[in-house]
Amino acid sequence: MSELYIRVAEDENEEPMEIPSEDDGTILLSSVAAQFPGACGLRYRNPESQCMRGVRLVEGVLHAPENDWGNLVYVVNYPKDNKRKMEEIDAASAVKVKRGFQKTSDLIVLGLPWKTTEQDLKDYFTTFGEVIMVQVKRDAKTGNSKGFGFVRFTEYETQTKVIAQRHMIDGRWCDCKLPNSKACPDEPMRSRKIFVGRCTEDMTTDELRQYFMQYGEVTDVFIPKPFRAFAFVTFADDQVAQALCGEDLIIKGISVHISNAEPKHNNSRQMMDRGRFGAVHQLFPNFPGGSASLAAMFDRSQYQFPSSHV
Repeated sequence: MSELYIRVAEDENEEPMEIPSEDDGTILLSSVAAQFPGACGLRYRNPESQCMRGVRLVEGVLHAPENDWGNLVYVVNYPKDNKRKMEEIDAASAVKVKRGFQKTSDLIVLGLPWKTTEQDLKDYFTTFGEVIMVQVKRDAKTGNSKGFGFVRFTEYETQTKVIAQRHMIDGRWCDCKLPNSKACPDEPMRSRKIFVGRCTEDMTTDELRQYFMQYGEVTDVFIPKPFRAFAFVTFADDQVAQALCGEDLIIKGISVHISNAEPKHNNSRQMMDRGRFGAVHQLFPNFPGGSASLAAMFDRSQYQFPSSHV
């Protein structure tokens, strides 16, 4: 019997390779493994049922289905196929990193309209490149969007392009950032602290911490004493803090409003102004109300509450 060549591929969608058969029309598993290391068998898609079928293997010899290999493309089987493919993907990624390529990361998408779905998000970002994953963060109880989500691309170049611009999604401008990324020296510091307005006196720091932990890691909760109907909550991730700004949330049946809190680096200006206050007090020691009035005047001028609470 003349030598035949059987078309074999690692995947149905990949270009096949021709493997030589033996004189009796069979194929040695060793011949397949020589081209596809680790192969333990072959399978093919039945033209009638469209189901995958295994090729009979006896003592290292593969036998043609119904004694005829036909013009089919046979797909290689591997032990624990999924695990092997994942290991190959990880290995390929490691090789890319060694060659100077960078892996992509999950990007946080801020400012999403409430109506935006994961399919909407995928449809939009697919125009930039292949998308691996999209997710819209939703409230666990209501299922409503929290106004932000995540996206990940296959190519690092696509990720870089997306980060470099703003995005109009469902009629609203949105930003894509790297979560937990450090701001560049020339970028303004983004505050991890939020201002929680319209608080009630029965809200405790533990209750506020427990509530806001559903959005991200909370590092600090501060309620001024004496009580002044507001609180400050600090997150580990500034992106979470920014995503919540402008929201009205329900805590213990009360609607509270979230606004931006002033970053700590702005406190230096307040310290400078307090120094100026001391100088003014020396110039005007008889100012009505004394130092207390001057201090109050400076406090009111420098402490800027969010406009929605003035």
